[in-house]
Amino acid sequence: MAKDNVRRFLFEDLDIRGALVALGNTWHEMHAGRNDPPAVTALLGELAAVTALIAVNLKMPGRLTFQLQGHGRISLLLVDCDEQLRLRGTVRHKLGAGEAATADSPRKSEEASFAELLGDGRLILTLQTGIGDPYQSVVPLVGDSLTAVFEHYLAQSEQQPAKLFLAADEDFAGGLFLQKLPDADARDPDGWNRLLHLAATLQPGELAEPAANLLMRLFPEENIRLFDPRPVHYHCPRDDEKVLAMLKSLGRAEVEAALTEQGEIAVEDDVCRQSYRFGPEILQRLFG
Repeated sequence: MAKDNVRRFLFEDLDIRGALVALGNTWHEMHAGRNDPPAVTALLGELAAVTALIAVNLKMPGRLTFQLQGHGRISLLLVDCDEQLRLRGTVRHKLGAGEAATADSPRKSEEASFAELLGDGRLILTLQTGIGDPYQSVVPLVGDSLTAVFEHYLAQSEQQPAKLFLAADEDFAGGLFLQKLPDADARDPDGWNRLLHLAATLQPGELAEPAANLLMRLFPEENIRLFDPRPVHYHCPRDDEKVLAMLKSLGRAEVEAALTEQGEIAVEDDVCRQSYRFGPEILQRLFG
């Protein structure tokens, strides 16, 4: 299996670019212990893959966060990627390990459609570059799959056609990204359609192959420049200082009230699956 990385490439005679991502250990660490249904696991893995693909192609690198918020049985899908291609993510849903939690839909969750899982939702992109305020874009979910949603988003945001192939299961998450650049038709009027036809033969399991082997087999007649791999990692450590700063921002009166009512302050980090517990001593630490 390919190592966890993203590899950008360019069809030099066509003015078409692309990237391949393969996530093994990174993906295992992200969903370890979650026990989500297969359909939910697949969507979180696909979102991890496409987030890495888009992050590696950013014109201005920064922390990129994608959220899919819906009114279906999945209320939130979130994946975050920083400049060093360190990923973290989470999902919130109302599904058991096999069956849906709603009485009006007895089918198993892996058979549920994308629309049933996400409902009437929206895609939120947030990009923090460290320069000025974060950039945010909010668009409706358009498409019957995560792949279709992001193809539509990329075409609208960058004004250039894009094609995605995403796959994920318990063991692996990966993806192939292709994008037509402005001079593509002038270089070869049939180039984009030819590549799409060849890429359509891709099987999900093949995304785990080494990038060079896969590209040579998919596009044997094309002149491809393959750039060096960039490693991808899972990164979601404890952040006590961030939690303490949040508590301090609440003010002494509110923290005291919570301690009086509950005996302790409990904060749960859903994304990193970390728990923070503080007793009465936190008042002195925060407020002196």
